[in-house]
This record gives sequence, structure tokens and C-alpha cells, in this order.
Amino acid sequence: CPSSGKPCSCGESKVHNCESSAGADTCGLHKPVSYNEIDGSLYKEKELIFPPELVLRNALPLKLHGFGGIRWYRPLKLKHLLDLKSLYSDAKLVVGNTEIGIEMNFKNARYPIFISVTHVPELNVLSIKDDGLEIGSSVRLSRLQEVLIKVIAEREIHETSSCKAISDQLKWFAGKQVKNVASVGGNICTASPISDLNPLWMAARADFHIVDSKRNIRTVHAKDFFLGYRKVDLA
Repeated sequence: CPSSGKPCSCGESKVHNCESSAGADTCGLHKPVSYNEIDGSLYKEKELIFPPELVLRNALPLKLHGFGGIRWYRPLKLKHLLDLKSLYSDAKLVVGNTEIGIEMNFKNARYPIFISVTHVPELNVLSIKDDGLEIGSSVRLSRLQEVLIKVIAEREIHETSSCKAISDQLKWFAGKQVKNVASVGGNICTASPISDLNPLWMAARADFHIVDSKRNIRTVHAKDFFLGYRKVDLA
């Protein structure tokens, strides 16, 4: 705002403030004032950023207790994640919590144990290879979209038809805020019939690599992974 310096739609437009008193007109000219107490620059020239202190902070494994006996774990290693899942077989794995949160808020679902897989390095891999992409299950949809755009720009068109189809679909997939936290694996394993990505994984002949608690890895074709309504081959 030109008079306060706080964000508004006024921009830098000048505002005339005229008052009449005792037959005399007084008119003042207000200009944008600083809302930054450090260097005096205009507020509109500053872009809000994620707090650097939080970026630099070392991640720690978490074990939290919540209301109603809920427990929340955040392992940092794949081994610890597999051990937790082996110990609590009914635990829900979450990244952005965009699906489980809806089930709890609107469907009255109750889950006593959550395991956040956001900080497991192996699940955040997103690498470009000669024969395709390797995508970790915890990779956010917004990050996937950025990499797909890069691949489409750098590779021949006949190599990137699947990438372009997925990238185009992601443009219509929820909002930016949701894509910043929602994960590829979460979207796949939800197996919702309204998912706009799962048919593309099948059409692209994608393979899913599934690891069990003993670190045995098996590969399942996308077309064979979906068994029915919200049912997938994770047994």
C-alpha cells in the first residue's frame, strides 16, 4: 500500500489525500514507504524465501506422540524405514499426507501409526538415464514436472513422448501447493480411479520396483500393479 508500505494492489501509484477545513484545502502527496527495517528498500522488491535457518538445519529422525495415541515416525535411512514397517505392518507411509489427511478429515478414518518417508535418500532419487527415468516414490510431483520439462527440451521428440504426456497431465493435476508436497509413490499406491497419472504409467510401460523388509527387490509392470479399486500389488 502506498501509505503503509504493506502488500496491496496499489503498486507504486501515487495517492492524493485532500482534506478541507475552515474553507482551506490542504492536499498531500503520499508515496510508497519502506516496510523493510534493514536497508530501506521497497517491500515489493523483496521476494519472500524459505527461512535459511530451516534449510541448513540437519535433519533428525523423529518419534512423536499425538492426540489419541497416534505415533509419528520419520526415519532417515531405508533400513530403519523397513524395520519400522516390519514392526508395524499396518502403519501408513506418508509424504505430503494429501490422501490420508482427506480420509481422516472427511471419512473419519483412524490410523494409529504414521511413518513419514520424506527424508529417505533412496526414495528421493530422480535420475535421467539413457533408457528412461528412475523416479523415487517420495519425489514430489512439482519436482518431477521440472525434470520432465528439462528432458523434453534436451532429448529428441521420439524419445520423450511419454514424458510430454505426463508433463502435460501434471499441468492440470491439483494446484501448485499440492504438487509441492504430493509424491509420485503416494499417487500410484492410492490407486484411485480418478488419478490422471496411473493410466499414463501403464501406457508408458513403466516398471515399479518394490522392496520388502528383508531388502528383497521385485519388479512389477505398471499394468499388473493395479488389482482393483484402491488395490495394488504390494503384498
